[in-house]
Amino acid sequence: MSLRPQLHPGRYVFVTVAEGVPLGCAPVVTVVEPEGLTLVLPQEDADEVGLAYEYVAGWITLGADTTLDQVGLTAGFAATLAEAGISCNVVAGFHHDHLFVPHERADEAVALLA
Repeated sequence: MSLRPQLHPGRYVFVTVAEGVPLGCAPVVTVVEPEGLTLVLPQEDADEVGLAYEYVAGWITLGADTTLDQVGLTAGFAATLAEAGISCNVVAGFHHDHLFVPHERADEAVALLA
């Protein structure tokens, strides 16, 4: 199966807020956790409203058509990236998987997954 990785332009960060998306922020991912609301958003948005972050990522979408009950897909690409020493935070959407990798290694990650 061809993963067809596509790198989105820009830099993305993970932040946490007590509740609600701050005005002026356009998250690409939200996750509700007991500790707060996790947002993945463009770095510019976080900087604009003064949200703290530590991890700056590149956002890769796998263009391959996947299903939510597919077995082994995540393990396969995670192993490839792990062998290269590239961390990866995965979010499964209804249609595609989305990977957040260190921004400075995003092009390398795309090449490995292609």
